[in-house]
Amino acid sequence: MTGFQTSTPAETIPAADRVRLYGPEFQKDPAALYARIRRQYGGVVPVLLDGDIPAWLLTGYREIHQVCQDSQLFARDTRRWNQWGNVPEDWPLLPYVMHNPSVMFTEAAEHRRRAGAIGDALSAVDQFDLSAHCERIADRLVDEFAGSGEADLIAQFSQQAPLLALAKMYGMPDSEAPALVRDVALSLDVGPEALPAYVRVQEAMARLVAAKREQPGADVPTAMMQHPANLTDDEVVQDLLVVTAAAQQPTASWIGNTIRLMLTDSRFAMTLSGGRGSVGQALNEVLWHDTPTQNFIGRFATRDTVLSGVRVRQGDLVVLGLAAGNADPHARPDAAAGALGNHAHMSFGHGEHGCPYPAPEVAEVIARTTVEVLLDRLPDLELAVPAENLVWRPSVWMRGLESLPVVFTPVHVAGPGPW
Repeated sequence: MTGFQTSTPAETIPAADRVRLYGPEFQKDPAALYARIRRQYGGVVPVLLDGDIPAWLLTGYREIHQVCQDSQLFARDTRRWNQWGNVPEDWPLLPYVMHNPSVMFTEAAEHRRRAGAIGDALSAVDQFDLSAHCERIADRLVDEFAGSGEADLIAQFSQQAPLLALAKMYGMPDSEAPALVRDVALSLDVGPEALPAYVRVQEAMARLVAAKREQPGADVPTAMMQHPANLTDDEVVQDLLVVTAAAQQPTASWIGNTIRLMLTDSRFAMTLSGGRGSVGQALNEVLWHDTPTQNFIGRFATRDTVLSGVRVRQGDLVVLGLAAGNADPHARPDAAAGALGNHAHMSFGHGEHGCPYPAPEVAEVIARTTVEVLLDRLPDLELAVPAENLVWRPSVWMRGLESLPVVFTPVHVAGPGPW
């Protein structure tokens, strides 16, 4: 391991010695890249983000744990970043670092106030009722393609299920759910429709909060509005946007990646024959080996410090390499044995700014129920293309498939039921 020791300040590391988190090598096989640079640099790697913006990538499980645990030294407010002068106005990653008044960028007591309200609101969700809703949602989605004998399980299934479940948790009218699904998907993309779609999602959340102010219900927005944290309506809108984005793409990719695993790994063959016993194991294994949130921006050093022998300057951006950390040989479960009951992965983050409890449990209810219904309804699913032809989305942040084409025996359905 070469590494950069304490005598090497971050700003003196030339671009040629930094690893690019974009381009052909990264897109082709990010796992191999993480393994190589961990061997070369250790747990803290000098990288360049798209546009050659310098940052540090954490590839070690221990380093990620340390940074996530110390929210005073490695803080969340992106206004601390020392590279703002080098960031162009059209930087494609700007939406992930531009400060806004949501829980995402709060710190200390203010973060605990906002995150506590979200956690308590999600704790009030009846998970048995949620599971029943997810069964109906998954059944309805399967109904729409069951008779054709073929489907793209990303576009027609996994991308839709999480937000339809969230719409129920939000107490939204059924009529608004399809538009929300479409606009959230567009807002998380990098195309020209992303910003207009985000504005529409924000407007939808504002309308929802206004409606719940007039007519409260047994739902997440009402619970947040009535919480002792005394959130303003604008704070509720902003934080609902965060919950919506966090629930959509990561959970959709979790579902899609799990189905892919079950279609390509012989250990889960019995699940495809009608058994459910392996679904939970497959979900957990995906969090270790194909975690939906691959990297996360991030944390910002509040002062000069040393992290695993590397000098990190005040204001430096530290990217949490969650996929790389999960693959750290010092932490990763034996690949031959599978993940089994080991839930010590970093897929939901860690520490004060990790995914607030019980959000991971809620996501698991949605993912597990959705996958189980699909396999019960279509037990002879097969990939329609060779596994090696599946294409992963070109994202530095998310690990998910572009599409998952499958074939199966067509099933006659009487007609679509209610959501």
